[in-house]
Amino acid sequence: MLRTIFFSALLLASAAVAAELPRVAVAADGRGFVLADSRQPFHPLGFNYGNRGRLIEDFWTNDWAAVARDFREMKKLGANVTRVHLQFGKFMDSPAKPNATALAQLGKLVALANEAGIYLDLTGLASYRPADVPAWYDALDDAGRWSTQAAFWEAIAKQCATNPAVFCFDLMNEPISPAGPRKPGEWRSGKLLGEYDFVQYIALASAGRKREEIAQQWIRALTRAIRKHDNRTLITAGLLPWVPKWGHLSGFIPEAVAPELDFVSVHIYPEKGKVPEALDGLKRFCVGKPVVIEETFNLACGPEEELQFLRASRPMACGWLGHYDGITAEEYDALKAAGKLTIPQALWRAWLDVFRQFAPEAAASALAPPPPPP
Repeated sequence: MLRTIFFSALLLASAAVAAELPRVAVAADGRGFVLADSRQPFHPLGFNYGNRGRLIEDFWTNDWAAVARDFREMKKLGANVTRVHLQFGKFMDSPAKPNATALAQLGKLVALANEAGIYLDLTGLASYRPADVPAWYDALDDAGRWSTQAAFWEAIAKQCATNPAVFCFDLMNEPISPAGPRKPGEWRSGKLLGEYDFVQYIALASAGRKREEIAQQWIRALTRAIRKHDNRTLITAGLLPWVPKWGHLSGFIPEAVAPELDFVSVHIYPEKGKVPEALDGLKRFCVGKPVVIEETFNLACGPEEELQFLRASRPMACGWLGHYDGITAEEYDALKAAGKLTIPQALWRAWLDVFRQFAPEAAASALAPPPPPP
């Protein structure tokens, strides 16, 4: 009897190990990704995750079934990576004290990702809903802000403990290095999309430094915090795009920050009639590191042009993430049949068709020689 129990436990443990996702690493040529054990090419493909306009912390405690259901659906659609945005205010109780409950829930999410066969792009330091941002956080000066941000990332890295289901740590969504002095507490853009503000400044004062120099110092500070506990998980930052009018508006100049990152992530939403412009902007992020289009969507163009952009990006990018909001194609179709499909919902439904068409092509992508500098 004891022997039976022992071997049953051994088999269960072996099955758990066998089911673990292989770690993703940068390829030897520095331009793409591979699975570390087999060296097979890996192309990140998937979604930025939310559920009916909600942030994950809004529902992952009381409605875990929705999270599990959405991960299964994203996998069914062909995703192998899901980007999850972690809200700073939910993970830090004070400048130096992480929230144990949130960290435990993150551990549960990592386990779900491994079970579902979907890697996680964990994007941190999010302060999207201004009402959820602690007053003490916005009151900090530059040094204090960086210190508590480092504490956040050290806690996240320790919790994930080099779990291979974590594809990468994205330091922040759309960070901006200041071009000049900003008012105390003026850390966010102040421009809301719905109830959310997706853009943050990494400092309020330049102190005589160039914008790209501030960005380099900030990346190094947070990377040191992560590497205290995790020496392998890839690190990136979700960068704003290059645009003709402003260039690299964020101050995160690719040539300057790419050496500090394992790969470059950029957010590009093509505009109607301007797919060539979007591709030109993408080219400016090809600076010797793998490039992932971490956000894209048919928000400012039709689905045909979005698909055109994705296909034309393949010689430069090696990964693509769109958006998923917890509503299936079948649910959208039912709304349409009932005459209740809104314009925003129609955009979401069109995106799912774009993703389904592009997914097989992305899986077979092969990078062309690096494009010449613009």
